[in-house]
Amino acid sequence: MRSFKATLIAALAIPTSLLGTFIVMAIAGFNLETITLLALALVIGIVVDDAIVDVENIARHVEQGEKAKDAAIKGTDEIGLAVTASTITIAAVFLPVAFMGNAVGEFFKPFGLTISAAVLFSLLVARTLSPVLAVYWLNPRHNNTSRLEVWENFQAAMANAYRKLLRWSLHHRGIVVAIAILSLVVGIALIPLIPKGFIPQLDRGEFNIVYTAPLPKIVEQISQSPTPNNPPSSNGAFDWMDDLARSPERFLLRKTIKVGQQLEEVVLKFPEVESVFTIAGLRGEPNLGKLYVRLKHDRDLTTAEVQAKVRAALPNLKGVESSVEDIPFVQTEAEKPIQIAILGENLDLLNQAAQDLKTRVEKLPGLVDVELSGQERQGKFILQVERLNSQRVVYLSTNLAKNQGLEDAALKIEEIARSHLPPGISLQRWGSSAHSNDVLTSFGSTMALSVFLMLLVLFLLFRRLLEPIVVGLSLPLSIVGAMLGLLVTQSDFGVISLLGLIFLLGLLDKNALLLMDSTNQLRQSGCDREEAVIETGAIRLRPIIMTTASTILGMLPIALGWGAGAELRQPMAVAIIGGLITSSLLSLLVVPVLYTLLEDLAARKKQKNKAFL
Repeated sequence: MRSFKATLIAALAIPTSLLGTFIVMAIAGFNLETITLLALALVIGIVVDDAIVDVENIARHVEQGEKAKDAAIKGTDEIGLAVTASTITIAAVFLPVAFMGNAVGEFFKPFGLTISAAVLFSLLVARTLSPVLAVYWLNPRHNNTSRLEVWENFQAAMANAYRKLLRWSLHHRGIVVAIAILSLVVGIALIPLIPKGFIPQLDRGEFNIVYTAPLPKIVEQISQSPTPNNPPSSNGAFDWMDDLARSPERFLLRKTIKVGQQLEEVVLKFPEVESVFTIAGLRGEPNLGKLYVRLKHDRDLTTAEVQAKVRAALPNLKGVESSVEDIPFVQTEAEKPIQIAILGENLDLLNQAAQDLKTRVEKLPGLVDVELSGQERQGKFILQVERLNSQRVVYLSTNLAKNQGLEDAALKIEEIARSHLPPGISLQRWGSSAHSNDVLTSFGSTMALSVFLMLLVLFLLFRRLLEPIVVGLSLPLSIVGAMLGLLVTQSDFGVISLLGLIFLLGLLDKNALLLMDSTNQLRQSGCDREEAVIETGAIRLRPIIMTTASTILGMLPIALGWGAGAELRQPMAVAIIGGLITSSLLSLLVVPVLYTLLEDLAARKKQKNKAFL
């Protein structure tokens, strides 16, 4: 708008809205942590939108020669319904996220409520603070420099070009609808090409090395007979046998510590490693140990790259199994991201099926550290077999290499199992892979509920079905852009990107509501429908471009992956930016076409009903 004061009025909406959001967060008991900070970072580009639309409309009236106070009242009233509706719908679509009910829903409850609070405060600011500041700060520009003339001419040329394109679209509605349907088909077709996961792999600067010390045969025998009839006597060279007889667990712990020290020596030689902390004895198993590895901040390699180097350098100790594992962002029952339960009652058949599946999975690219639970390297069960749902079970677990999607890997394993598992043996996902499948399912119902609430809000505000239906039909316009963004950046289609898609649901109706509400106002003043649609497009083109650009630019640092933990935030921002670009470009033509087309269809149906009666 080429006005520092107008820019400042819009900019003040950001700190004011965020400070109000902090009040709600404090009352709800939320902390400033990864999830709430992610929500606050995303709403930076959103909370300013309402103020931009309001200030732009007031400034337009001021430029037309109206007094500042009259312009503030008239300009705020003109866009009041559209701004209120679009903001309330953003809050409405995130309420299902906050109350999903499962573990992941509970995890993202602060995210949904923080965003809802922020956008509602932004509406309050746009309806109160922004108009008052506009009365005192906005004045007509009297200077008319050549630079301003060039910019004015550019804006006028852009508006005229859009008028012509919009008029053509209104007379070729079939072509426009076909383009919209084609974009939806292309977007859906891109989904299988995108890696699917649960939570993106993070460059946390820390990871674990889980290892299993060998279990001597004599320990197995003593464990099965914990009170020997003739314990060995204590005499120097055979002290270890006394320890073994009295406490097999203590003996194993010493052996586990010794193995951990050998692994620790290798890990500490890497220049990227800052420290290593070793634990012997995990989950009640004395021969199970873990090394917590912390990396230096000023390293050149990512955590995944260091993990690959460490995995290749670990010594091949006799009877020792080791696994280099991520520290999961969301803790699950499993240590490794993929854990598959292999169930069956026939012990020999279960053993054979598990070994066969492990051999085949080890050949799959992108999977490392493939292991079976309850087995030694020789493939024989030790001590006891676990049970799941009253069935014998062996767990196949594996880590993921860099850029390998969790859901994609789990589907590959299930595909192999379906064609090779014998009758009587079944599979069940466990740990993060199970959560991934559940999340994709639950988010589908969550998105459906979000869309329903959004359309319900629009129906209550507009008191007719036309506007909600147009908004609902224009929502798929974002899919092609969101999927293209995820595909180009190879970001996971998982929990974070799904939150981005829900975020888009609340953003996409803003442009449509601005266009339809202004069209309704012009028609009520006596303007012809086609001219009202075209004139509205020319008037609302500038605020639509401004709000879309502000949202995209506000999320650009997140999409570029700046800052620690960027891998978690990036998929969401990429999906939102891609969806906003395509939906904004297409909605400028598709929304007016759908508005007129659906109204004509409703009129024809009404005429047929009258003729029938």
